[in-house]
Amino acid sequence: MKVLLKYGREIINADIKDGNISQILLPNELPGVSNPSVEVEESLSSPIGTLPLSELVRQRVPNNVVIVVNDVTRPTPCQYMLPPILRILEEEGVTKEQITLLMATGLHKPNSHEQNVEIFGEEILQNYKLIPHMADKSELVDYGMLSSGIPLLVNKIAADADFIITLGAILHHYMAGFSGGRKSILPGVVGRETIQKNHSRQVDMIDNMPSIKANPVSLEMIEAARKVGVDFIVNAVPNSKGEIVKIVSGDLEKAWYEGTRITSQVYEVPLMELSDVTIVSANGYPRDINTYQAQKALDHADRATKTGGTIIFLAECIEGLGEPVFEEWVKKANSPEEIIRWIREEFVMGGHKAYLIAKVAKNKKVLMVSSLDEKTTKMLFAEKCASLDEALDRVESQYGSNFKCVIMPEGSVTIPVLNEG
Repeated sequence: MKVLLKYGREIINADIKDGNISQILLPNELPGVSNPSVEVEESLSSPIGTLPLSELVRQRVPNNVVIVVNDVTRPTPCQYMLPPILRILEEEGVTKEQITLLMATGLHKPNSHEQNVEIFGEEILQNYKLIPHMADKSELVDYGMLSSGIPLLVNKIAADADFIITLGAILHHYMAGFSGGRKSILPGVVGRETIQKNHSRQVDMIDNMPSIKANPVSLEMIEAARKVGVDFIVNAVPNSKGEIVKIVSGDLEKAWYEGTRITSQVYEVPLMELSDVTIVSANGYPRDINTYQAQKALDHADRATKTGGTIIFLAECIEGLGEPVFEEWVKKANSPEEIIRWIREEFVMGGHKAYLIAKVAKNKKVLMVSSLDEKTTKMLFAEKCASLDEALDRVESQYGSNFKCVIMPEGSVTIPVLNEG
C-alpha cells in the first residue's frame, strides 16, 4: 500500500505491505469551508458570548488596540483572519498607528522576516507594527499573583492596551489540553518565570490528563488572560490540511470551549489495539521545523505503541533541536531515567521537552528519520535512520517480515484513543 507521509516541505511515498498494516490513524477529516473569508466575517458579526466586534469597538472607542498573533510554529490562518478584523477596526475609527500586532512567541525565538512575510504578507507588514514578545528581554508589567500563587508578569505592550484581540488555532495540546484561546496570553506574552511555574504542573498530570475544564494548567491560563483583559478572541479549528473547518469568535472561554468540542470530534481517533510498531510523521513543515516542536507527534505515537515496542519517527528538524535549555539537557544526560529524575527534582522550561522525549524512550525504541546527525539523534535516545526504508528494514529484522504496525500520517494532530472494548 502507498502511504503518503509529510517530511519537511516534501512528501515521502511509503510502500508498505497491506499485511503489515494493522490500522492507519487519520483525523476524522471535515472539509474546509468553501469561503474562509466569509466564515471569518460571519463569526465576527455573530460571535459567541459577546457583542459583534464592530459594536464592542464602537462602545469602547479604544486608542490602543493590541492584536496578539501566533508565530510560525502555530498553524494560524492569519491571511484570512486579520484583514476582516483590521477592516472593522478602521471602519470604527481606529487608525493603523493605534494598532500593534504582538507576536505570542512565549519562549520561542522570533520569526525571521521571510517567515513573517509568509504568514502575514507584505502589505500588513508595511502598514502595521509587528513586535515579537521576548520573555527574557521585553519590558514586563507585574500583575501580582494568580490564585495559585504564581506571579503574572506580562509584556508591557499588552498591559498598556485598552482593547485586546487574540488570534489562534485550536488543536490538542499535550499539557494544556488544547491550544488557542487563553494560551495567547499565557504562555504567549508573559515572562519566563510565569511560563515555567505554570508549565511545571504538567509533571504531576502528564500520565493522567484531566478533563479540559478541570485541567489546572489551562485554568491558570484562563485566569491570566482574564486578568490581562482579553476582549475578543478569533480562533480557527483547522483540518489536517490546514483548511479552516470552523471559526469561533467572541468570549475568551465560551467561544474557545466550543472550539475545543469541534477539535475533539476531528482529531480524537479510536485505536483498536496497541501495536508493536508505530510509524509517525510529525506533519511536515512547520510542525517538524525542529525537535522541540516535532515532539508532539512522538507523544501521540507513544499512546498507540506497546511497552517495549518501536516507533519510527519522521521529522526533518531543519532548525535542529530548537531550544537552548532543551539542547543543554539532552547533551548532558546519560539516560532517559536521568532526565526524568532531574525534572522531578526541579522543573525547568526546555527541560520539560527533554523529559517528554525521555519518558517515551525509556519504554520504547525510537528510530528517527531526520536531518539531525547521528550524534544528536543519539542524544535524544533514538537511533538515526537515513531513510524510512532503512527504518523498516530494522523493524523487519527485529519483528520478522509479518510485523504489524499502526501508521499515523498526521501524527502531530492525531490523538489515539484506545478502544477498551
